[in-house]
Amino acid sequence: MTSQPAETNSGPLGPADAFVFFGATGDLAYKKIFPALQALIQRGQLDMPIIGVAKSGWRLEELRARARASLAENGGVDEGAFAKLSQQLGYVDGDYNDEATFVQLRQRLGNAAHPLHYLAIPPSLFATVAGGLAKSGCAEGARIVVEKPFGRDLESARALTRTLHQHFPERAIFRIDHYLGKEAVQNLIFFRFANTFLEPIWNRHYIDNVQVTMAESFGVQGRGKFYDEVGTIRDVVQNHLLQIVALLAMEAPSRRDQDSIRDQKAVIFKAMRPLDAGSVVRGQFRGFRQEAGVAPESTTETFAALRLFIDNWRWADVPFYIRAGKCLPVTATEVLVTLTRAPQAAFGLVGVDEPNFLRFRLSPHVLISLGAQVKAPGEAMVGEPVDLVARHQSAEASLPYERLLGDALSGEAMLFTRADAVEAAWAVVEPVLGQAAPLAFYAPGTWGPPEAERMIVPDDGWHNPAEAPMPAKTASP
Repeated sequence: MTSQPAETNSGPLGPADAFVFFGATGDLAYKKIFPALQALIQRGQLDMPIIGVAKSGWRLEELRARARASLAENGGVDEGAFAKLSQQLGYVDGDYNDEATFVQLRQRLGNAAHPLHYLAIPPSLFATVAGGLAKSGCAEGARIVVEKPFGRDLESARALTRTLHQHFPERAIFRIDHYLGKEAVQNLIFFRFANTFLEPIWNRHYIDNVQVTMAESFGVQGRGKFYDEVGTIRDVVQNHLLQIVALLAMEAPSRRDQDSIRDQKAVIFKAMRPLDAGSVVRGQFRGFRQEAGVAPESTTETFAALRLFIDNWRWADVPFYIRAGKCLPVTATEVLVTLTRAPQAAFGLVGVDEPNFLRFRLSPHVLISLGAQVKAPGEAMVGEPVDLVARHQSAEASLPYERLLGDALSGEAMLFTRADAVEAAWAVVEPVLGQAAPLAFYAPGTWGPPEAERMIVPDDGWHNPAEAPMPAKTASP
């Protein structure tokens, strides 16, 4: 039974008045949280107590030094902003299983009535920390931010939701997926709904297929043990890539508020047909089993290609092809929406071999373009393809964690994932978790196993994102 969102019609929460982050001495805080906190201070969005919690035997001065080192390595230190961060920063050193840790935290919070508690810790500790917050009074009037993974499968996701709901209402739970905070994803949402010309063609009558590729040219980068326990489907397909599909396929929300948009995404997740073994190719790059921490006979996938269908009126019978993998030729995330071919033969056109398409390059650069056909120079009615570039942006306007933490602090939940959507997404991939589909092997630097190519043969094959963010032939509209 799917968990129902609680209190979703009561509007957004008000602003938080304290920021608490558990796991303050850990890797996530070092790489992402401290840079986001400095950026929020620079923007004047973080004038409140900031309290780190960890069990490291540290003092406050050591945490301040850790923060400075983090900033120096990840974007640079703004001395004015860092001075304010240092002044606002507090630290509680203690075991998460010890009630005294949470009593001390409650004292440090002082008069703060609406703290935000960020759990930058393993999911196995969520229940312990949530219970400690509730018992000490730190959960009253508070909100909680949890990192993915939101479970390992449907049942564990439901169990996690039940645990969090014991102490926090759904409207106070912010499930963070940093991908939804990316500028490129925001561009995709805006482009989709701000342009009238898209709506008449955005359906099964004019769209032939949709491809979503998330390619990484690197391997597991010393995280072999973690990745061997997770795999590609759990790591990026169930969350990042299904979220992108939902944004592409959902109906326009009636209002720009957090629940109208999340309602439409939940509808799409529930309309996705659960996958079966015949619609999935699992691959593993040669050499993965030799990585530190990986089992010698590991059957964990480092590559997955899926054929997904959405069973509703707009998208019936349109295949959504999803592909993700490590040790591929490039690092890039790209969406290609291929339109049905025009009947060129009736008009006697020559050299028009490629269908129209819309391309959304999400990383490492932002690129939105339209693939069209134009007449080649000369007397003959011969065509040639061009990309009409609508947007080309080389850098993020703001860090995803800066945007997401800012939203959580202000109580805006639109970019966070709701319980019903999390569980519906797990229901889509649940049938193919583990070894439901056979494992194939591929050489590093290739586009995965040959079986993935055969999956998409009827639809002209995979579009492989190029290394360069701009196509060779372009024309500005």
